[in-house]
Formats: sequence, structure tokens, C-alpha cells
Amino acid sequence: MYTIRKLQIQDNAILAQIIREVSKEFGLAPESGFAVADPILDDLYSVYHQENAAYWVVEDQHGQVFGGGGVSPLQGDNSILEIQKMYFLKEIRGFGLAKQILNHAFEFAQSKGFNTLYLETTQDLWQAVKLYEKLGFTHLDAPKGNTGHSHACEIWMSKSLEARLA
Repeated sequence: MYTIRKLQIQDNAILAQIIREVSKEFGLAPESGFAVADPILDDLYSVYHQENAAYWVVEDQHGQVFGGGGVSPLQGDNSILEIQKMYFLKEIRGFGLAKQILNHAFEFAQSKGFNTLYLETTQDLWQAVKLYEKLGFTHLDAPKGNTGHSHACEIWMSKSLEARLA
């Protein structure tokens, strides 16, 4: 049994380890510009404990963390929230937990008055791309904002939250 909760400061080390492990599994090398190279990787709590930012972790009944995902204002366009750091150990993939975290992100964004979510990813994470498409994200022709990952991530997607209310 898994639960989703908000990020706590003591999650920093395990989440950094998970992101590095999953990145290595999918060949997302730091030198290529993927999120694994972000200087904030070891202190996610500070990043997601700010206004208009949130991060959720998946844990089991023993408190073991298996991954997570979050949102934060898009650098270069603060009117958009960016889906960030969605990484899960293989033990929990396929159970719908990423979808649950994304639903938390949708609700959070709407509660803060945001109408658009944005993300960058790569074709190596094709399972995630399929989920994003299923949840209403559409492909863009060019990146938005200034994430610093745009050269590594060749897939850019956005989702309008206004349509979600229907």
C-alpha cells in the first residue's frame, strides 16, 4: 500500500538518490543537461517549500520513499507552472501513482490561479509521455521559459487547466 504526501525536509537525500538512480536507468546523463544535473537536486525541500511550488512523494506503509513529482513556476514565465522532477523507482511504476501526483498538481495549480501547466521530457521516457498525452497534455513545437533542459529534452508539452473543469 502506498500513500502520497507532501515533501518533508528529511526526504531530500532519498529523493536525490532516486532521481540519480532512475536517471541512470534511462540513460539521462548529467552532462547531457537533464534534471539529474540540477544544482538544487540535493535540497528539493527548499525549492518546493516556496510560494506557488509543491512536491509530493510516494511512500509505503513503513515510510520508505519510492519517488515523487512536483510543480514550480516556470523560469522565464511565472504565469505557468512547470511539472518537475517526476521520478519513480521501478517497484511502483504502473500503479497509477504518477497520475495521482499529476492530479494533485492540477488541483494545486488551479487553487493558486494558474491556467497552464508545462513540462519538458525526452522520448526515452515514452511511458511518461503516453501518460501526459492521456491526461490532456499537448505537444508544442518549441520550449517555453528558460528551464536549462531544453537542449536535452526534445519533447515539450502543455496542458490548459480551464478545460479540466468540464
